Amino acid sequence: MKKQLIFSGLVCVLALAGCARTAPVANITKPIAAQVTTDQVKIAILQAGLERKWVMTPVSPGVINGHLSQRDHVADIRITYSQTSYSINYVDSKNLKAKNGEIHNSYNRWISNLDRDIQLKLASQQIK
Repeated sequence: MKKQLIFSGLVCVLALAGCARTAPVANITKPIAAQVTTDQVKIAILQAGLERKWVMTPVSPGVINGHLSQRDHVADIRITYSQTSYSINYVDSKNLKAKNGEIHNSYNRWISNLDRDIQLKLASQQIK
């Protein structure tokens, strides 16, 4: 009986842990292997953001702010870039359970998708 109770408790804990909806905030830094110009990197970031429904705002050379609103969820990011690399960094959010370096899994998915699309745009820029 005691083993069964312990087993049941363990199953409940594992089930709840599997339902966790937060993860560490994803900040991405990527080198750019393609031979592209800084302007091509900027264009790739702006196009990828637009296609993913991010509002992308260039704020200075090498810096773009991104803003995404999905229903009642909001995310703000800053992308810094050069000819050789780019970084996507978390700035702020609303309704994404951001706390102690953790955030809702959706944010990390959005950032991963944006990163993948930037990589694809950069690869296509090299072909031109």
